[in-house]
Amino acid sequence: MAKFPTETHRFTSFDGTQLAWHEMGEGRPVVLIHGYFSNAFVNWLRYGHAEQVADRGFRVIMPDLRAHGESARPHDAASYPPDVLMRDGMALIEHLGLTDYDLGGYSLGARTSVRMLANGAAPRRVVLSGMGLRGLIHTEGRGGYFRRVLTGLGSFQRGSSEWMTEAFLKTTKGDPQALIHILDTFVDTPRETVAAIAAPVLVVCGAEDQDNGPAGELAALLPDATLVEVPGNHMSSVTRPELGRAIADFLAA
Repeated sequence: MAKFPTETHRFTSFDGTQLAWHEMGEGRPVVLIHGYFSNAFVNWLRYGHAEQVADRGFRVIMPDLRAHGESARPHDAASYPPDVLMRDGMALIEHLGLTDYDLGGYSLGARTSVRMLANGAAPRRVVLSGMGLRGLIHTEGRGGYFRRVLTGLGSFQRGSSEWMTEAFLKTTKGDPQALIHILDTFVDTPRETVAAIAAPVLVVCGAEDQDNGPAGELAALLPDATLVEVPGNHMSSVTRPELGRAIADFLAA
């Protein structure tokens, strides 16, 4: 039995879409957003990251992004305007009445966090994991890779990057029709906007992870960044306890 119970809640976002979030622990709120094709359970709960953070005295709030996990998965394109994930994140902050909190995410969750910062979110500390500068300022490149995966399901050579990404999609029971619309919501964040993030930032990334560009390049641009490498690549680093430990240590410092 987990040391901390997990509770699941739902709320109505800005456009009427029903979204889910999960909570663990008590104390200072920290919102942690999962990556593309994933969900809160796989990204934060399965490998103990949320528990490590909660153990340091935090209320860990983990939304399921639109089209992911236990949140609604609409198939109509109108439900996926540009920056919709940012707007959903801001709606959750407002719904919970958070004013003094921390914010972060993994991969798409990190990009969503930066989009929230660019649109007025003001957390005390920020965690950007599985993310490099390129993944923030040039989203089309990574989006093109996922579009190729979603439009070519079942056609990839066993063991290829695309094949492994498709296998991950199957394990999370992802909905390809909904997820492909998410790619149309990506918005680039200008380099100067990233450079203006004043809050302390943890940039934590797998030592072999180059999927969104070098993490060190992102850390070097930020005025107050701590760079931590953990074992693994973009997929495997999520399974490592070092990821949760780095996040917990940073937030509790």
